[in-house]
Amino acid sequence: MKNVRLTVTGMHCGGCVKSVTCLLEELEGVTQVNVSLEGYAEIQFDEGKITIAQLIDVIEDAGFDATE
Repeated sequence: MKNVRLTVTGMHCGGCVKSVTCLLEELEGVTQVNVSLEGYAEIQFDEGKITIAQLIDVIEDAGFDATE
């Protein structure tokens, strides 16, 4: 398992946090998610099943900006 902390911008409310959390939790290979309105997402995942680039793509497809 690998841990990554991504910077996420564009979240303005608890609904945004919940949306990002739910999207990440549904991904195969993601085992733990902690998203904060302060602008970050801490994700534990299996590198054999998903990449950091894919995690970023999912967040960006939801309308937010994400960087490692």
